[in-house]
Formats: sequence, structure tokens, C-alpha cells
Amino acid sequence: MIYSDILKQSVHTIVYIDGVNLRQAAHKNPKLFKMVRKTYQGEKNDKSRTMSKLIQSVGTVLAAKGYTGLTPTNLAKAAGVDRKLISAYFGHIDHLIATYIKTKDYWIVASDSAEALFKNNAQTSSRHLLEHMLLDQIVQFSANEEMQKVILWQLSERSEMMSQLSQARDDVSALFFPFADEELKDKQVDLRAVTSLLIAGIYYLVLHTKTTDSTFCEIDITQVEGMNRIREAIKFILQETYGD
Repeated sequence: MIYSDILKQSVHTIVYIDGVNLRQAAHKNPKLFKMVRKTYQGEKNDKSRTMSKLIQSVGTVLAAKGYTGLTPTNLAKAAGVDRKLISAYFGHIDHLIATYIKTKDYWIVASDSAEALFKNNAQTSSRHLLEHMLLDQIVQFSANEEMQKVILWQLSERSEMMSQLSQARDDVSALFFPFADEELKDKQVDLRAVTSLLIAGIYYLVLHTKTTDSTFCEIDITQVEGMNRIREAIKFILQETYGD
């Protein structure tokens, strides 16, 4: 056995050469100790775990510093890894940020299962499916401080990354509306326009409340009573739109 064989061993394994405890020898010889530690393939050097830490760091930095704080230095520090790993694993910081957003954005996440949802519920009213998604959206968005900051960022600064993410959100509508069109083919209803106003209204109500800490039309959606009023209004608008 030669010293290079140490590279195959964990630092927690006691290795002997000619009766010499190499772990003890490594502690006495810093250079040798560094050789052993450098090759340890545990948590810090595990690619998938490191990528996960970096993705999670986006949310951490967003919550603490806002979107202007999303720098390689801040993200690497929050993840506890070398900043060079951002480019090594994601190519560009924008790809890292986009990866995080895709795991948190309500509509992007919904699009992954939307097609199966619509096909499996072909006999279910599209109104009930849309109602479910909108009511779920306002609850999810109200509770997700990081996504609130992402939407503010999207509205404040034009970028290719945000344009692509907006399109990804809109892709779910390309799956839903044909499903609804079949149901509404005999009615003069512009469901796309109604849905646009409802989704935009949800975003604005939440952002207004969170950034100004005030009511909107005397309704406080941070309170159960206020949130329930908005939820009932969404249901009412959809009922009237569908003529149910």
C-alpha cells in the first residue's frame, strides 16, 4: 500500500502502513492531513447536496437582502460553499436563481401537473378547477415572502430571465384554456380576460398589503375575515362568469 491509497479512504478510517497509524501521522503532518481531507467525498464535496444548498441560499438571501442582494458572494456565503461552484454547477448565477424560482412559483409548479390534472378531471367543471387554483394561489403567495420579492423584482427590472419565467407561468394557461373553451363554447365569455384580472388582482392585493402594511378598500387580507371576503369574491366572479 502506498500513500496514494489514502485517497480511497475516509478520514474516519484508520489506515496502517508498516505498522504506522497514518491517521495519527496525518495529524502530525499537516500536508499529509490536507491530502487526506481534500479527497474526502462527504457532504461538502457532494455535488447534489451542494447544488441544493445553493438553490436554498437564493431564498435565504432574498428574504434577508431582497433581489439586489443576489450576488455570487452573498449566495455562496449563505450556502457555505465556494462561489466558484455557482458557475461550475449552474453555468451562470441567473440559472441558479431561475432554478430556485421554478421550485417556488405557484404557476410554474402547477404547470408540471396541470396537463394530467385536466385530463384526469375531464368531467369536472373547469370553473371548479380554476377556482381551486386561484384560491390556492392567494394562500400560497400570501405566505411566500421570497416569491413576493421575486414578483416585485420582475415588475421593477426588465431581464431575459424574468421574461422566460413569465412565459413559463403562462404556459399553464395554454393547457387550461382549451379545456375550458370546450365547456364554454356556447357562451359569450372571455375567460382569459377575467382570469387575467383575478390573477393580477391577487398579486397586487398581496404585494400592497405586505409592502404598505395597510388595508385595500378597507379589507385587511392579513386577517382571516378579510382573506375570506376576497376568496368569496373570487368564487362569485367565477360563478357569474360561467353563469352557474
